[in-house]
Amino acid sequence: MTDIQFFFPYKKNILTDRNKLKRFIQQLFKKEKTSLGALQYIFCSDDFLLDINKQYLKHNYYTDIITFNLGETMVDGEIYISIDRVKDNAATYKTSFKRELHRVIFHGALHLCNYKDKLNEEIEVMRAKEERYLQEYFK
Repeated sequence: MTDIQFFFPYKKNILTDRNKLKRFIQQLFKKEKTSLGALQYIFCSDDFLLDINKQYLKHNYYTDIITFNLGETMVDGEIYISIDRVKDNAATYKTSFKRELHRVIFHGALHLCNYKDKLNEEIEVMRAKEERYLQEYFK
């Protein structure tokens, strides 16, 4: 049984239909042929995520998401999402906070399915996958 949890140490009530989202994330992993054991999403502030970025990745800059896979045979993931960055990104890209939040949620899941986003070709694939799952989720 897959266990997906959402934690909100920074802001409460930013997800309206958590059960629907959990089911959708489980389907995303099935479609991507990736075994999912457990997954935790932690919604936090810029400063909280910056500390994680410095401590674990040795990067000194803000980011919207950091994803860790702690599993060996299947995904046991932790995904940290900065609500501050999501708000700023939504404004920058002229989209709703809700849509941008879900894009980042799916982005983290896709990282756990071994999609990368460093090279231009990888970014194109990642963006296409994000858009596909956004379209499916919000139809």
